[in-house]
Amino acid sequence: MGDVRTNLFADDDAADLDLSSFRPAKPVRQSEEATKTAAAKAGFVSREPKVVPATPVPEKPARRVWRTGRNVQLNLKATPETVAAFYAIADAQGWVLGEALEKAVELLREKYAPKAG
Repeated sequence: MGDVRTNLFADDDAADLDLSSFRPAKPVRQSEEATKTAAAKAGFVSREPKVVPATPVPEKPARRVWRTGRNVQLNLKATPETVAAFYAIADAQGWVLGEALEKAVELLREKYAPKAG
């Protein structure tokens, strides 16, 4: 090889370029253990996710979307037990959540409304 590089895109030099004897070298494969050792020595930190045991996915509640004319949202905090009981009562009665809330308010009004004196 000389100091002059062959121009691969020139038409006149393309005929002189002989690649018939070219054979690609076979890749050298290292063992997985050697690769891990070299990576640890170089301080490489793997980006592979760590496999953790799957946690059970909670059961998805039934879809609760109905067109009822109720269009005001009420957002409040409650204990998980209270929320579960509310959903269970609504489901058992076949009520949408807005209807269950209306029934609860009616009962609360009957029991705790100020008495007219």
